[in-house]
Amino acid sequence: MRRSTAALLLAAVGLVWIASCGEPPAADATGADIYAQLCSSCHGDDLSGGLGPPLGPGSNAADQDDAFLELTISRGRGRMPSFSGTLSAEQLDRLVDYIRDQQNDE
Repeated sequence: MRRSTAALLLAAVGLVWIASCGEPPAADATGADIYAQLCSSCHGDDLSGGLGPPLGPGSNAADQDDAFLELTISRGRGRMPSFSGTLSAEQLDRLVDYIRDQQNDE
C-alpha cells in the first residue's frame, strides 16, 4: 500500500511539473516570470508552499545561502526535479534574486 501511494505521489508531481513547465523559459525572462513558469505550481504563487516547501520569509530556504538555492534548483532535491538543462546561469541568477527579493519584502 505504501509503495502504491508513493508511486501515485511521484506521478502526480511529475504531471504537475510537465504541465507547468513544458518548455524552458524565454532567455530574457525575468526572475518573476521564471518563478511563475517553473516554481509556483509547487511552491505557491506567493512562495507559501504547497506540494513543495515554502520559500518565503521565515522559511528554511530563507535561512540558506544563495549557493544552496542554486544547487537545489540545478540538481533537484527529493521530489523536486533538476532544472540544470532548463535554466542558463543568468536565468538561475535572476530566479534566485527574485526569491530573495520576495523573502525580503515581508
